[in-house]
Amino acid sequence: MRILIVTHVLAKNDGQGRVNYEIARAALAAGHSVTMLASQAAQELVSHPRARFVQISASALPSRLLQYQVFAWRTGLWIRGHRREFDIVHVNGFITWARADVNSVHFVHDGWYRCGFYPYRFLGGLYDAYQVTYTRLNACLEGRAFRNAQVVVPVSEKVRTEVQALGIDPGCLKVIHNGVDVEEFAPGPAQRARFGLPDKPFMLLFAGDLRVSRKNLDTVLRALALTSDDVHLVVAGRLHSSPFPALAAELGVAQRVHFTDFVADMPALMRSVDAFVFPSRYEAMSLALLEALAAALPVVTAKTAGGAEVIGPDCGFVLDDPEDARGLAKVIETLAGDREQARQMGQAARALAKTLGWGTMGQRYLSLYEQVRAHHVPARIPPSGSAVSIDL
Repeated sequence: MRILIVTHVLAKNDGQGRVNYEIARAALAAGHSVTMLASQAAQELVSHPRARFVQISASALPSRLLQYQVFAWRTGLWIRGHRREFDIVHVNGFITWARADVNSVHFVHDGWYRCGFYPYRFLGGLYDAYQVTYTRLNACLEGRAFRNAQVVVPVSEKVRTEVQALGIDPGCLKVIHNGVDVEEFAPGPAQRARFGLPDKPFMLLFAGDLRVSRKNLDTVLRALALTSDDVHLVVAGRLHSSPFPALAAELGVAQRVHFTDFVADMPALMRSVDAFVFPSRYEAMSLALLEALAAALPVVTAKTAGGAEVIGPDCGFVLDDPEDARGLAKVIETLAGDREQARQMGQAARALAKTLGWGTMGQRYLSLYEQVRAHHVPARIPPSGSAVSIDL
């Protein structure tokens, strides 16, 4: 097959970029040709003899709103001029002003806006007005992009529900979970001293963007304040302008919270803790959650976090309400109070992660590509608003 992948980045150090990187690797390994229409791509992909990197220079305009529109316009023009060269055009959400065969959905702006935890108001100031404008515009553009794809691929069941709520034909939806590197995140000896962590406490890990409220570190800190002194929390994420150290001090848990700032070696940090806690207020599909499973950590999350559907009672806990600090504290105490049970749950988590490897994900995409190609040979570009229903 001749495959075109359209995304901003194809690289291992980016969430969406990692997914597309692994799809490209799988396609190249299977003997297909891959063209990458992106701003950045990993050198090992670019140098492959069956790969082509068409670089779309990043715009210097202010704000992501304008930068992403420029990218969408430039890629749309390129695709229109080269569409007949490809059997499959694979895009990611609204990323281009062109139609696609496959559209992977890593985030649903309409779902984020309507989830009940959206923190911005149009009249709340200039920053809030920008965020609302950005969210609502992207929500409209995503709906258009989904309707103009033959198959839409939500990365979790939560995302499927949100996409379907936009009026997308359920027959065109195919959930493919993101993957994880089970070897890179394999369990091993703890290295707490390396990260400045004490040896004895039951150690929780929270990893995420500390600049956004939706990751819900504030509820985790409030829950920690309700647990015993033997429970500590390590927080991995950039601390610049973060309010959370002050909140930890206000709650009286500053001595039990260890802010590491950005951590490059996340596998080593995960090997050094006892459980992963991530009750995000809104998440499409957290790669960190999958990495924690691979590292043999019991996972504590919430139904509002995409990917929670894979967490069973044998390997973690899923809260109904991400704001329930008392319920979260109770779950944490359950884990900390029985470390053997926590260890056994970690083993079950590891077994689950082995079914969610990058290789499995890549093969599912390649199988989907074959199905799509088989169904759209007579008419590669469907009429506006139409979709092809494929037996998935």
